[in-house]
Amino acid sequence: MRVLVASTAGAGHFGPIVPFLQALGRRRDDVLVVGPPSLEAAVASTNHRFRMGAEPPAHEQAAIWERFSSAPREETSGLIDRELFGRLCTAAMLPTMEAACHDWQPDLVVREASEYASAVAAERGGVPHVQVAISLAEIEASVIALVAAVLRPYGAGVVEQLLASPYLTPFPPSLDPSPFSTTWRWRAAPAVRPQPLPDWWGGATGPLVYVTFGSVTGRLPIAVPTYRAALDAVAGLPARVLLTLGRAADVSALGSVPPNVHVEAWVPQGDVFAEAAAVVCHGGSGTTFGTLAAGVPLVIVPLFADQPVNGRLVAAAGAGVLLEPEPEATGAMAGLGPHDARRLRTAIESVLADGSYRRAAEGIADELGALPTVDELLATVAREVAGASRECSEHP
Repeated sequence: MRVLVASTAGAGHFGPIVPFLQALGRRRDDVLVVGPPSLEAAVASTNHRFRMGAEPPAHEQAAIWERFSSAPREETSGLIDRELFGRLCTAAMLPTMEAACHDWQPDLVVREASEYASAVAAERGGVPHVQVAISLAEIEASVIALVAAVLRPYGAGVVEQLLASPYLTPFPPSLDPSPFSTTWRWRAAPAVRPQPLPDWWGGATGPLVYVTFGSVTGRLPIAVPTYRAALDAVAGLPARVLLTLGRAADVSALGSVPPNVHVEAWVPQGDVFAEAAAVVCHGGSGTTFGTLAAGVPLVIVPLFADQPVNGRLVAAAGAGVLLEPEPEATGAMAGLGPHDARRLRTAIESVLADGSYRRAAEGIADELGALPTVDELLATVAREVAGASRECSEHP
């Protein structure tokens, strides 16, 4: 089977695609990944071919992020999805996607849910396509409604097919009811056996607390005060703390780092989850559900996008604590400030001390573990989507 895989940049978008690339490799399918230039290094690590498209001009992206970070929440709802992913990224990538569909003739397009150029090109070329979730199903469906106005000019039926195409998600049904007519769930098994973490704490043996706010936060205005508040919260905590900043953040801007904290740009999360007693994160879907799949409880500090929803679901399930922004924080990205350090410390201590949080997380992990593997799901997709399309083309 010839499969075109499409993604935007960003770990939270490309990460859910990676298990499919690995499974396609095991099947020995013919794979071509198409994406923006900033995705090239990530694709190279998967050993698949990459065709590079274009990215929106840097100044246009910067203007959207500046507006998003400074305007009130009510003015920025849907801004990133509509203007960045829906309008700018689709226009930039569409020529490359159409050329790939025309000259490479894929049997199937596998796209992450925020990459729309591949859906437009697939519809124009009569190629079946499936979408891989990066967030909860109800949120993904609401995002399609938000971007509909900027996608409809690309052709009749494009938006409708986004809702009709099979929706592939690794999220558990108990936390993720789906409005998509065809929803297939899968479990993401670690690509490799987790490796022990280095002894970054000089022989200390306390519980491991992992703190991460994703790959985007480090380049936003809220980064330094948020990371500083987190460092103050864990200073002196009887635990080993690992803080990852992403590759865009400058650790020197954070000031002094407590002795029980080790800071890295990036660490394989599977290695960390295998040892963590608790995870402190922004509530991004990849980190949140990856943590739950490992049976580890969370403290969620939502910053933007779908993160408040994820936090409320985790708290309602008893698998973690949600630390809501203070009422006076009205921007689209409130972040953390010095006054939040005490609240965050209390939340971490609660999750570490109360075993009910871990038991709830382990229950969700059991639910996820019962789902089909990504290899089993791909066999279904090949049979029911790509196979059905080939039969229709051969027998009109």
